[in-house]
Amino acid sequence: MTVKYEKIDKNKIKTRSKPQARQTFDQSALMELADSLVTGQLQPIGVLSDYTLIWGERRLRAALLKKEITHLWAAVFNQEVSESEFLLMRATENFQRADLTDQEKFLTCKELRDANPQWEWQDLAAHLHLSPGTITKLMSPAKCTVAWQEALAAGRVSIGDCYAASGLPEADQAALLTLKLSGASRDAIVQAGRKSRNGNTPSVKVTRVKCQLPSGVCIVASGNGLSLDDLIESLGAAQKEAKKARDQGLDAKTFQSVMKDKSKKRGA
Repeated sequence: MTVKYEKIDKNKIKTRSKPQARQTFDQSALMELADSLVTGQLQPIGVLSDYTLIWGERRLRAALLKKEITHLWAAVFNQEVSESEFLLMRATENFQRADLTDQEKFLTCKELRDANPQWEWQDLAAHLHLSPGTITKLMSPAKCTVAWQEALAAGRVSIGDCYAASGLPEADQAALLTLKLSGASRDAIVQAGRKSRNGNTPSVKVTRVKCQLPSGVCIVASGNGLSLDDLIESLGAAQKEAKKARDQGLDAKTFQSVMKDKSKKRGA
């Protein structure tokens, strides 16, 4: 597939009849974007050879608000692409941004998976350059009731909340949704979901878990009564903190010291 870059008359750019997952376009934010486009366009939009838009709908909508913006800088793919390739290009570009809502992330993954029913979760993760665990969470609303999906679309619950509910029977999901909408915290939702999944069977807890990975790395977790669910939740939190530290330019040794200081402050 080859691509060329050119400036295109904004009025020649077409959007598909089938809407994309992103449906939230704040008018004031679009106007701010339009003002910035007048100064200069930093990133190109993506179009097919017939000027059908692949990505960059916010930039197009913003440009249409300003008469002085007549053209948009675009990456033009001058080769036919399949439906799956089209969706993948759009999804990949969308996930590189940080402003997608949880609902839009779910719908983007679902749309791409529906177009490729032969894909396993790990296939979808590989194409979007995400971890399989992330895809499992992003797709969890598909295992939730309609009420949960409507609450996600309305912004009343998050992907994390849906993930906590996704493994439960419908009756338990309804009770959990009522709990969430009553103002319960994320921790309360996770704990309630865990109790529902475990039923009345007490989970096995230990004070130390040693996990030897195939790569040779050994991860050790210790605490006062750790269940497997506790370990999973803790490793997720540790991964989040480690990524934040990496983005801040910290090394592993400094990260260890920072986390130790944080722990001391919480215990003080």
